[in-house]
Amino acid sequence: MSLRDRDTALRELMDDPACDPERLAATLRRFGAVNRLVSAWDRLYRSHVRPAILARAPHGTAARVLDIGCGGGDVVSRLAALARRDGLAAQWLGIDPDPRALDVAMERERDDVRFRRADSTELRGSGETFDLVLSNHVLHHLAAPALTQFADDSLALSRGPVLHADIRRGRLAYALYAVGITPLAPGTFLRTDGLRSIRRSYHPDELAAALGAGWRVEAPAPFRVLAVGAGRA
Repeated sequence: MSLRDRDTALRELMDDPACDPERLAATLRRFGAVNRLVSAWDRLYRSHVRPAILARAPHGTAARVLDIGCGGGDVVSRLAALARRDGLAAQWLGIDPDPRALDVAMERERDDVRFRRADSTELRGSGETFDLVLSNHVLHHLAAPALTQFADDSLALSRGPVLHADIRRGRLAYALYAVGITPLAPGTFLRTDGLRSIRRSYHPDELAAALGAGWRVEAPAPFRVLAVGAGRA
């Protein structure tokens, strides 16, 4: 197997509408542990999310933050908890078009964290805007036309930064994940889908080329890429 090129023909098991619902729910719930280990959102909170919320403070209102493709809601819930710990005023919304994901995400709702069944184009059409827009592990799922639409929607929805975090493809990432995920994998799609995700994911230069002008691609942590844009809402 070569990891030189993206394997866009692969499909993740959890994207199948007919996949086992119990294994899917277990996968979505266990993403919280996986993302805490590999997704570097605590670091991104300090470097990108917290400053974006603080920039809203002079306006005297709570910042609005949107997580597009939130899945089971663990990332937005974690970021909200970090902001709450720091005494920052923010309202958090996670959206996902998959009702199966929303069933799990709704378990994480709080007064400041809400979830809604929607996609980015639908939300953009409703005229809503946010102080920060983000996503986690969405970009590698999208074919070229959908990626362009998703990126454009996210810029249109934000009046502040846009952050799209994803996996960075590589042999070491693949090997470490294959071994490291073993304790968390039983009863889930985590091992199969995680390895497929790595094979579908981008190198930084590939992602920069795919997104085009107006985006900066960083490598904020090992095996990670982050696309950063400036919203135009």
